[in-house]
Amino acid sequence: MTQYDEPTLAEDLLLLLFQPSSGTIAGENTLFYALGGAVLADLALQGHVTVDESSGGKLATAGNEPPADPALRSAWDYIDEKQRRVQTVLAAIGPALRQPLLQRLIDRGDLTQVQRKTLLVFTTTALQEGGNGRRAELLAAVRGALVDGGEPTARVAALAALISGSGTLPQFHREIPWNSAVISRAKELERGNWGAGAAAEAVTRTVTATVVNNVVIAAAVRPPT
Repeated sequence: MTQYDEPTLAEDLLLLLFQPSSGTIAGENTLFYALGGAVLADLALQGHVTVDESSGGKLATAGNEPPADPALRSAWDYIDEKQRRVQTVLAAIGPALRQPLLQRLIDRGDLTQVQRKTLLVFTTTALQEGGNGRRAELLAAVRGALVDGGEPTARVAALAALISGSGTLPQFHREIPWNSAVISRAKELERGNWGAGAAAEAVTRTVTATVVNNVVIAAAVRPPT
């Protein structure tokens, strides 16, 4: 797989959802909605998709050039065929994202795979956090937006909103306290209220808020892991 210089938003989200203490991914039951939402948010942040209010809020492609990254391009191509509702796009692109994104994280060294023996006979593959510190950096940025009162970049705001919208924020309680102030701030980010520091056009906030709202709906109808 070609390794791109900049990780996608979906890669960052998957890395954050990885739980080093258990070697598992938080929110597996709704993961494909969250990852699909991250892809759509990334397309919005880069100006590749917008919401067409004249079609009842369907997603439409924007700009003249498609994204170069294949993880984003496939979603862009699907929307470019015809305008589609967010839920339709999430269901179409989400299920195929986990494995290739996970492999990217391994290729980058953000995560590592280790072989373990169970019962001294069976060999299993487990995930561990890599040694480059990128997950810690991402987590610190999200914590800064939710706990410390800092104004996030648009990318960090979208990450925090997706974590909250997917219902996985309580699983970060050791690093991000689960209290009323954090919940309130997370809900503000879900609605696209990012503050002046998140330099993103209003249309980008609208698209991201629409995407996150659909992730919230999806997460609400599935049991949490």
